[in-house]
Amino acid sequence: MLCKRVFLISFLVLSTFLSTGTAFAQTNEQKALEAKREQLEKEIGEINRLLFAEKKEKGNVLDQMEALDQKINVRQQLIRVTNQQSNLLNRQINANIRSISKLRDDLKLLREEYATMIQKSYQNNSQQSRLMFLLSSENFFQAFKRMQYMKQYTQYRKEQGEQIMVKTDELTQLNVDLTNQRKEKDQLIATNNRAKAQLMKEMKTQKELLGSIRQNESKYAQAIQKKKREARKIDRQIERLIRNAIAASNKKAGAGKVTKASSNKFILTPEATLVANNFSSNKGKLIWPVEKGIKSQGFGVYKDAVYPGIKHQSNGVIITTDEGAMARAIFEGEVIAILSVPGGNKGVQIKHGNFISTYYNLSDLYVKKGDKVAIKAALGKIYTNRSNGQTRLKFYLYQDTSRLNPEEWVYQL
Repeated sequence: MLCKRVFLISFLVLSTFLSTGTAFAQTNEQKALEAKREQLEKEIGEINRLLFAEKKEKGNVLDQMEALDQKINVRQQLIRVTNQQSNLLNRQINANIRSISKLRDDLKLLREEYATMIQKSYQNNSQQSRLMFLLSSENFFQAFKRMQYMKQYTQYRKEQGEQIMVKTDELTQLNVDLTNQRKEKDQLIATNNRAKAQLMKEMKTQKELLGSIRQNESKYAQAIQKKKREARKIDRQIERLIRNAIAASNKKAGAGKVTKASSNKFILTPEATLVANNFSSNKGKLIWPVEKGIKSQGFGVYKDAVYPGIKHQSNGVIITTDEGAMARAIFEGEVIAILSVPGGNKGVQIKHGNFISTYYNLSDLYVKKGDKVAIKAALGKIYTNRSNGQTRLKFYLYQDTSRLNPEEWVYQL
């Protein structure tokens, strides 16, 4: 009887531990998915606010197409995450159903054993029966063992009753959880259906825009070529100013004969080395170059929104923010150059050891060449395009003359 009691209690404890561990893991996964879903919904809200706000002029079709393409992409991510949440809830609901079935079986067994014990206990419950049981012992040792047995039997009955109460509470709570999970699943399905309906509307709008663009293919091609020329012009000036800054810095540091290799790298002083090391150690944790906004164009090669066969190259990222917003330094450093592209806007380059951050598309500048700036220092006001109402900062990151992907360095960019 004692061995059976130990086994039953151990089994119940182990079962509870395993189910708790699984539930904890699922809860963490659900929290991560919910956080991701909230982030995507917030991003869609920001896209709507910053890229689709009602303006006096809607801007050109190309801008609308790019903005819509971005929103559709985020909407598709949202639907995928919501599906993942729903699938996880399905697994949790199925696990709960299995647990409830197991608990009912355990509860039935416990009640049957408890009922048997109560019946036997009632039949032998009189004080006289217990006394006779002890007095009929052949010796003191046997009487002692019988007394121990009666204590253990009483304790076992108590534990059986407690286990029935625990199992009953667990069963009740599991049923409540199951009901809540089913409601949550229904809500997720409804959310997903609304997101899909909205996606269909956006894809319809995209199709209409595609039609209007393809009717005016020559205008679209001209707009694309103009954007490419502007981007190349900015890229060339950024890289020319970086090479000039390297040459000036190395000359000031008293470098010997300039070689091709040395002309592409800063010769760092101990102080500059410390700044560079601090910058490097913050990879993935650097602040955004604006207080708030959304990434409207990422780094690297990307497909054209209208003609997927056409590829574009982005050497930095574009961040859309609010009108009147300021660009801010992502790290402490020194202003090494001011950009001024003919027919374009202004920009600032900041040196952080041998890392260079560039902030372009500014209408007003708050710093000048040679200024030392702290992290979050205001560098200038970002230009707002009056034709489409959008305020966009073009942000670039280099190490010496090598391009870096800002998305790998700035936190959650």
